[in-house]
Amino acid sequence: MDLRIFTEPQQGATYDTLLTVAKATEDLGFDAFFRSDHYLKMGDVSGLPGPTDAWITLAGLARETKRIRLGTLMTAGTFRLPGVLAIQVAQVDQMSGGRIELGLGAGWFEEEHKAYGIPFPKEKIGRLEEQLEIVTGLWATELGKTFDFHGTYYELAGSPALPKPAQAKVPVLIGGNGATRTPRLAARFADEFNMPFGTVADSERQFGRVRAAAEEIGRDADTITLSNALVVCVGRDEQELARRAAAIGREVDELRANGLAGSPAEVVDKVGRFAEIGSRRMYLQVLDLHDLDHLELISAQVQTQLP
Repeated sequence: MDLRIFTEPQQGATYDTLLTVAKATEDLGFDAFFRSDHYLKMGDVSGLPGPTDAWITLAGLARETKRIRLGTLMTAGTFRLPGVLAIQVAQVDQMSGGRIELGLGAGWFEEEHKAYGIPFPKEKIGRLEEQLEIVTGLWATELGKTFDFHGTYYELAGSPALPKPAQAKVPVLIGGNGATRTPRLAARFADEFNMPFGTVADSERQFGRVRAAAEEIGRDADTITLSNALVVCVGRDEQELARRAAAIGREVDELRANGLAGSPAEVVDKVGRFAEIGSRRMYLQVLDLHDLDHLELISAQVQTQLP
């Protein structure tokens, strides 16, 4: 089971704070550092000093880390034209020496679009499908050849399909709990399918849909890595656990029910239950980015106990 650190900078974080967490992620042996792609805070937090852009952040981290994978859960398809996104991701992949992964979603948070003047289209899944076709198609186009696309939402003509990523294939992540269209998109385009903030039972059901959709189009379902994202809150004792829960404005019982929370042994046990249904990666949503002792505890007493 790979453990990946997943941050939500729109809740309030500077680039320097994210860099500190990313370096701790690397030093403590975690597999990857991922971040959300949002421009507006959620809930009862100040969000200060304001949002940071996901791909500008990852470009900086690409030059200041050496080992960890870097990516997004999920880049909002509404924020960037697909041709521009293909260029951005390819460049950052080159800057990192081939350590980038692209999580791409439809976009959902209407208020942040209003706040920054970003169009919020009614039909998002159809656009996402075309975005996935374009981004992956541009990267896959042979050198010296051009890429054309004629869709409902996007038109590309005579694109040189440059630059190319450092990796032969940038891993593409698709996630969500939609029952029909999401599994079909994952079957066509995803190297990894991520189930966000779901129970073991919900994850098992959705993983089954993704595998069935893959088999329906003749794809080996085992070529899709299955993963989960859950909030994490670990304490050596109940007092430390309660302190960490309070710091992120959550209740211990709720975190135990809906996230990875409790003692290190409790969290190891719950991660194991996700592993039993086929999950191979766990994105640990870390909400207090200044509590590096939390990451050290997870590294020392959770990560070391996982197969």
